[in-house]
Amino acid sequence: MGSFIGHVLPGTLFLLVGVWHIWSAVVRHVSNPKSFRVRVWNPVPGFDGKLKYMELYVIVIGAFIDMCIELFYSTHLKFFVNGVLNPHHMNDFEHSGMLLMFVIFGVVTLLSEKTRFLPLPEESLCFIAATAFCGEYLLFNFHSTTHKGLEGYYHLLLVLLIALCVLSCAAGGIFPTSFPIDLSSGIAITLQGLWFYQTAFTLYGPMMPDGCRLKENMVSCHSTDSEVRGEFLANFQLFALVFGVLAGVAGSYIFAASRYGHSEFRSLHIVQDALDRD
Repeated sequence: MGSFIGHVLPGTLFLLVGVWHIWSAVVRHVSNPKSFRVRVWNPVPGFDGKLKYMELYVIVIGAFIDMCIELFYSTHLKFFVNGVLNPHHMNDFEHSGMLLMFVIFGVVTLLSEKTRFLPLPEESLCFIAATAFCGEYLLFNFHSTTHKGLEGYYHLLLVLLIALCVLSCAAGGIFPTSFPIDLSSGIAITLQGLWFYQTAFTLYGPMMPDGCRLKENMVSCHSTDSEVRGEFLANFQLFALVFGVLAGVAGSYIFAASRYGHSEFRSLHIVQDALDRD
């Protein structure tokens, strides 16, 4: 993933799933708050149910394609050197293993939902999703490629966002009726996808901070001051993304409440507005 496309591909996958998760959680809550339950995946409506499992197919197919790119294209099929794993492509093998975790999650969830061979409650699927994110967390936290300097700081922030994904998914299995937890899960996944994009455009694209450059697939800064300015920029970028996502969540909630809101939900707001006018 040490390239522009290597960050954009998984970022797109996480971004799509995260945004869909946020919207679905909001719509389900405003439609019927009393019966709300956490869902690790959300069916796509319309077309007589033909797109119901679209989210799971996107996860399985998207993660599988990205895994194949990491495992076959990036390694140039040079898996072994002198009888051992090619040390020059250990990061590609590690990324493939991480993506395999999400393929397994998608396949297990599809088997649970579409067949009788593996009937699992939603809480169990939440813990399986948390396990997949935990594998991603361990990969980036104990990477064979040592990320240093500005690049290391961007990956540190990524690890923190992945940890939020782990905690929110696990919490969904423990508190299966909590709307804030389900919403937090979607927000964390969305932020992870956006941060993959931000890392791609900053470290491997046109947004490289002044005084830093990409040379031989390594990010280096001319001075400590340049590196510190780059870290400050990363903090601002993350704050801007968090602010933007939270604003988007608030806007989507207002829109969903006005269009799909439960009758009791609307009545509560009407009474509140009347009290405010009084």
